[in-house]
Amino acid sequence: MKLAVLSATIAATAAFAPSSRPIRTPFYSTATDEEVASTESIAESDATPMPEAVPEPVVAAINGWTANDSLPCYGLPGAIAPTGYFDPVGFARSGITLNEVKRYREAEVMHGRVAMLATVGYFAGEAISGPFGITGPANDQLQQMPAPAFAFLALSIAAAELKRATIGWVEPDFGNWSKTLFQLRLNYYPGDIGFDPLGLKPDATSFADMQTRELQNGRLAMLGWAGMCSQELVNHRTIMGTIDFYNKVYSGINPYENCVDGVIC
Repeated sequence: MKLAVLSATIAATAAFAPSSRPIRTPFYSTATDEEVASTESIAESDATPMPEAVPEPVVAAINGWTANDSLPCYGLPGAIAPTGYFDPVGFARSGITLNEVKRYREAEVMHGRVAMLATVGYFAGEAISGPFGITGPANDQLQQMPAPAFAFLALSIAAAELKRATIGWVEPDFGNWSKTLFQLRLNYYPGDIGFDPLGLKPDATSFADMQTRELQNGRLAMLGWAGMCSQELVNHRTIMGTIDFYNKVYSGINPYENCVDGVIC
């Protein structure tokens, strides 16, 4: 009898003991460790990966200049009083890319250098007889060159331009040409091709001032050369010949009195 009572008591007590398995009811359930892990793996596989932000290329200072998109022309030198920043056509308008600004500055610097050489060449070439008996206005001298000399001149110019292109320009990728065509190197300063045989290039602190001087002289030379070329196309006289012609006109002397028929004087 005692054994039966004891067995009943133990069975009744076990009903209230905590169970090692979770109790599931329609209103409440406890997930097992396997179910939690499975849910986490499904959530991870369904999650859409966020695209990584591509950082903007960081360009170190070049010749003391750091591109600043908040400044006109990205802060490149060349603006002086009294005009200051002068861009009526809008070549460097707001919103233009850094590469386009550098390309325009490259073109301005190189054309300015060529114009400075051409301005001196007009006076020197007309004052001194050439090695091939070349005379007359500078506009008419190129066609007087012998064919071998002209070919050598053309090849020399082409070699210099190709060398400049390899220094400052990104190699074209014909498979993706739209992104590499006309693209300058990030570490290339417009016009600085490393040619300085006389050691005139200043340090970074003075480079902007020297660059501004070069730009101003180049701009003046481009205007001056355009004027001389136009003048010679109109009257077919040398620069000094034109000055002498108008000196006679304003002095009351007939500039044609000593002219020979068929000769422009």
